[in-house]
Amino acid sequence: MIQVKTFYFNELRECTYVLWDDTNACVVVDPGAETESERLRLQQFIDGHALKPEAILNTHGHFDHVLANAFLARVYGIKSYIHAGDRTLLEKTNEYGNMFGYKIEQPPAAAGFLTEDRPFCFGHSQLQVLHTPGHSKGGVCFYAPNDKFVLTGDTLFQGNIGRVDLPGGDFDEIMESLSGKLMALPDDTAVYPGHGLPSTIGEERRNNPYITEVY
Repeated sequence: MIQVKTFYFNELRECTYVLWDDTNACVVVDPGAETESERLRLQQFIDGHALKPEAILNTHGHFDHVLANAFLARVYGIKSYIHAGDRTLLEKTNEYGNMFGYKIEQPPAAAGFLTEDRPFCFGHSQLQVLHTPGHSKGGVCFYAPNDKFVLTGDTLFQGNIGRVDLPGGDFDEIMESLSGKLMALPDDTAVYPGHGLPSTIGEERRNNPYITEVY
């Protein structure tokens, strides 16, 4: 069984997730810890639970989701993975961060690229990769069918969807990602978004105004 710990980091209240199973192997998804105190909280949780970090997974390459990539790589010697469609976003983290007033330690280059045909495995667990472009070209979601949850990054929020006015954004693409990928999941699937509170697929199918227009 995969356990999930949520942190809210940086001024944008980005959701960082630590996932681990019975082996204590863990992955950190979208590490957005910006300040020294935020990074200490993250490290204390990992070390305090005797977890063994194996990788950094990024749902997409926007700067607020990769703020602590370099920190975790340095402290734990782990590598990061992202979809190839967001490779350029990752490479230009400093440039984009500076536009919003953030000084960011440049994340290491991705060690590999996430694809739908290859689940990401850690410990005794695996996550299915769903390519969900629209917020960015390389946006992905991580789905754990046995544990009935999906990490949706900035594709789907409680009552909302990701913005499409940033480079790589496309409204038609995000709507196709929602209808073709996420709304195909069971209603009782928990939704852990990139910002805001958790939800379920069923709740979003019934109440999300962007989705109720389609269903």
